[in-house]
Amino acid sequence: MKAMILGMGLQGKAVIHDLESSNLIKEVLVADLFSTDKSLSDAEDYLKRQGYSKTSLVSLDVLKEKDLPGLFSRKSVNVVICMLPIHLALTVARATLEAGIPFVSSNYTYELYQLNELAKEKKGIILPEMGLDPGIDLVMGRLAIDELDTVHGLYSYGGGIPAPECAADSPIKYKISWIFDRALDVYVREARLIKNGKPHIVPGNKLFSKENVHEIEFPDFGAVEANANGDAERYVEIYGLDSELVEMGRFALRWPGNAEFWRKMVDLGLLDDHPLKMNGVDISPRAFLAKCTTPRLQFKDNEQDIALLRVEAWGLKDGKKMKITYDLIDYRDLETGLFAMNRTVGFTSSIGALMILSGKITHTGVLSPVRHVPAQEFLEEVKARGMRIDYKIEEMD
Repeated sequence: MKAMILGMGLQGKAVIHDLESSNLIKEVLVADLFSTDKSLSDAEDYLKRQGYSKTSLVSLDVLKEKDLPGLFSRKSVNVVICMLPIHLALTVARATLEAGIPFVSSNYTYELYQLNELAKEKKGIILPEMGLDPGIDLVMGRLAIDELDTVHGLYSYGGGIPAPECAADSPIKYKISWIFDRALDVYVREARLIKNGKPHIVPGNKLFSKENVHEIEFPDFGAVEANANGDAERYVEIYGLDSELVEMGRFALRWPGNAEFWRKMVDLGLLDDHPLKMNGVDISPRAFLAKCTTPRLQFKDNEQDIALLRVEAWGLKDGKKMKITYDLIDYRDLETGLFAMNRTVGFTSSIGALMILSGKITHTGVLSPVRHVPAQEFLEEVKARGMRIDYKIEEMD
């Protein structure tokens, strides 16, 4: 089998690493812009340092390639794993349908769902949301609510934080394990929850307000801070939840103090994206902030990040009030240099692709990890890659 990965960023490198160790995959093609000879040379050097033997590089500009389906066909690709931004993922997904090749990505479904009818017509597979959150959390949520007779609540918490020993030398107890510009975009994106049985919107400028922030405890680390993040409401129907649902939310995790800092930054207008004119030049405060802080929030080679995930579901089971909790913890692999956030996203996309190629995912259309990924087998694959998963069921007062 031959896999093609689009994008050789941090997440793409994690996909390469996982596919290199798969007996099912004989060849891996990695396509990226590689706009200069040096960028291509650097990528080749990276593959050599890692000792990868199955992987080769392809220079590709998705927006300029006139015959993307033809390229996939000529390369005899069996699956495409897209680690590109969503505005490019839609173009790639449409091309895979034309070429008759499955598509996997970590992107939210959103715009990709417009391809659902076409995918069904062509008996094609589009599998988005195969990352940490969304991704692993959705599968955990499926398993948790399936244990309950009646679901009253479902919370999903996820995030990447620096390990305690290296968080101390960051002024905000945070370091960058993915593109910071995108993190800042999320910091002002409205969140949608279910609260007291009704849809509830948290405006983007209120995500870090005290009423929208709370703490949860992880046994190994103590308290971490959670703020509303993303659209939980859209998953009500996907999970098949009914009117008995009272609470549902998705939350980002950071070390305590994060919300207070970013609340002030929001109030000062430093997360605004509307350009300001300075010395005759239009400058976005958010873009300036990302440019200024990114070099100062880098991990050192010997420092680890931690990926944290918690899914809690509660309700009735055999007439008793019960709560089911899944936790995931992963650390940066210092040997490969892959951050925990890269591993939990990239490995998940790789697992999805391998499940399709091995015939374990067979539905057609735009699929969801909630409904179409074999849940228990998927979590076993996650654990086999060194990620720790804990499970607990307890009676509630």
